[in-house]
Amino acid sequence: MKFFEPSRETWLHRANPALKLPLFVVLFVLTVLTHRIDASFYLACAFLLLLFCASGYPPWKTALLASGFALAFASASLTMILFGKGSEIWWSLGPVSISEESFYRGLHVGFRSIAFGSQGLLLVLTTSSTGLFYALMQRLKLSPKYAYSFMASIRLMPMALEELRIRRDALAVRGTGRGSFSLMRLPELYALPLLAQSIRRAQRTALAMEVKRFDTGKTRTYFYASPITWNDFAAFLLLAGTAAAALLLANGLPVFGLGDMRMDP
Repeated sequence: MKFFEPSRETWLHRANPALKLPLFVVLFVLTVLTHRIDASFYLACAFLLLLFCASGYPPWKTALLASGFALAFASASLTMILFGKGSEIWWSLGPVSISEESFYRGLHVGFRSIAFGSQGLLLVLTTSSTGLFYALMQRLKLSPKYAYSFMASIRLMPMALEELRIRRDALAVRGTGRGSFSLMRLPELYALPLLAQSIRRAQRTALAMEVKRFDTGKTRTYFYASPITWNDFAAFLLLAGTAAAALLLANGLPVFGLGDMRMDP
C-alpha cells in the first residue's frame, strides 16, 4: 500500500535491520526499567518527537498513525488512577478511589506506553519486512527455511483477505448466512473453507520451497545484500543520543520532581 511508503529516507531507513533491531530491544528494556515519572515523561516526548522527525512520513500521516497513542495512554493510566493504592486520597466513590500516589503512577504508566508505542512504530515505519529477514539471515545466521517461511506467510495474508471477501460476496449472492442462526453457522460458512484453502496453499508453498532448496544448510547467495555501513553508526548515535538526552533532562530539569514510582510491598 502506498499509504505506508515513506516520502523520504532517513538514516534509520538505511541502517542495517540486524543491528537496528537489537538497539530497539535495548530501548524497550530501558523503558521497562524506568521507574521515575520524569524519565518516562521525557522518554515519551523525545521518541515521539523522533518519530515525527526520523520516520520519513509527512507530519499529518505520522499524527494519524500515532493517534492510537491517546487511547493507549488513557487505557493504561486510568486503570491505575481509578483503582490504584495510595494514602493521600483525593476523591473516593465506592470501589473507585483516586489518590495522589495512584494519579502520578497512572501518568507514569501512560507516559511509558507512549514511549513504547513511539519506539515500536518508529521501528516498523523505518524497517521493511524483506530487509529485516535478509539481514537476519546474513548477519545473525537465521536459517533460510524459517526466514523465507515468514516472508511467504506475510505475502499470503492479502490473498487470505481476498478469499474472505470472495466467500462473503458468494454467500451474499446465495442469500446464505443471514438470520438469527447465522452466528452459529460462522465456523461452517467461513472458518472451515478458509482453513482448508489455507492448508492447501501452505502445502503447495512448502513443496515449492523444498524443490528450490530453501531448506539447505549450505552457503547461499542473496539478491538483496545487507551490508554494514556508516548509517548504522549514525542510527546508533541518533537512538542512543535521544535516550541519553531524555534521561539527562529528567535529572537536570524535572517536571514532577518525584522519586521511584513503584509500589511499596
